[in-house]
Amino acid sequence: MSHSPSLPDRPRLDLDPDMSDAERLDAMRKHYARIVQVNDELDERLREADDRRDGLQEEVDHLKRRNEILKTSSLYIASVEEVTDDGVVIKQHGNNQEVLTEVSPQLQDDLEPGDRVAINDSFAVQRLLDDETDARAQAMEVDESPEVRYEDIGGIDEQVREVREAVEDPLVNPGQFETVGVEPPSGVLLHGPPGTGKTMLAKAVANETDATFIKMAGSELVRKFIGEGSRLVRDLFELASEREPAVIFIDEIDAVAAKRTDSKTSGDAEVQRTMMQLLSEMDGFEDRGEIRIIAATNRFDMLDEAILRPGRFDRLIEVPKPGVEGRTQILRIHTQDMNVADDLDFEELAEELDDYSGADLASLTTEAGMYAIRDERTEVTQEDFEQAREKMEAAEESSDRSARSYQY
Repeated sequence: MSHSPSLPDRPRLDLDPDMSDAERLDAMRKHYARIVQVNDELDERLREADDRRDGLQEEVDHLKRRNEILKTSSLYIASVEEVTDDGVVIKQHGNNQEVLTEVSPQLQDDLEPGDRVAINDSFAVQRLLDDETDARAQAMEVDESPEVRYEDIGGIDEQVREVREAVEDPLVNPGQFETVGVEPPSGVLLHGPPGTGKTMLAKAVANETDATFIKMAGSELVRKFIGEGSRLVRDLFELASEREPAVIFIDEIDAVAAKRTDSKTSGDAEVQRTMMQLLSEMDGFEDRGEIRIIAATNRFDMLDEAILRPGRFDRLIEVPKPGVEGRTQILRIHTQDMNVADDLDFEELAEELDDYSGADLASLTTEAGMYAIRDERTEVTQEDFEQAREKMEAAEESSDRSARSYQY
């Protein structure tokens, strides 16, 4: 057991009667110096004691707060489904349970369907919570003005034209559609292999129309708890309404719009509920003003027929891997800021790059530039591209071997 350090002894002044006046004065001076020293030591001890007291007080306050939290019942998150004269219908997050509960008059006047509330174990509404604006911002990528231009996309000129007709023209020149009496396409679905420029195409449209670009991955719409996916879909379209003109781009839409099965698992049921909410939002899309929707998928064969019917995705556009002419164009686009050798033959190079996507070609040009930097050169040559191609193909073969080995 530790003990507090003892206090310094109190100084005493002992004067001999036989001392001279000079000796008495010297003794008194020494006594005073000792008193000052002891006083300084006591002040230091007092400061240390105050610090220890403050630290202990903070610990006591912390323990009190923890004790109060432990004694307080947890609150649960729920959504207001309906406000009636008999009370409020709420749906608790996580178990999809709907309950009719009473609420204080002060809160009832402020509650509306869709509001988030905190409830206790008795389902009584305790407080009104803020909207999930932060959650929406985290889940969705919002780009006010993408920097991608049509000139940055090569090899898919026909696809660019079709997307511009379906998405850009209704935003830029809606009067022309009204004059002709034609309803613009409700949505555009881009399908094709990965890396062919589907996302870049959507961003270029948003840039050309000065529209807000809102990107959502289909996998983000598949949520853990019941009802969250449907709410996120509603938030997606509400956010677009707030930011119009806007282009909504849903990538990997096959994650939420795959063909329906007879599976009864809660996960599959939640995915289907989310898809039904998406279908419902798209059915009313014509009335949403200056908002266009583009979706993309690498697995067109997996999509449910309901998402493909006219009125939802009126235009289905395949974005294939580029041909020789397209690969040549893409190589020129990605090397326009590079210092390449004058004798570099893009057409010959493109002939050798069969089955390369636009993303593969972008990676190839970067790798070729790295070979020049490695050799401390300022010019990228044909040989650099050949070495880069050999490296990429070797890496792909190694990846294929690894994938096959995992199957056995």
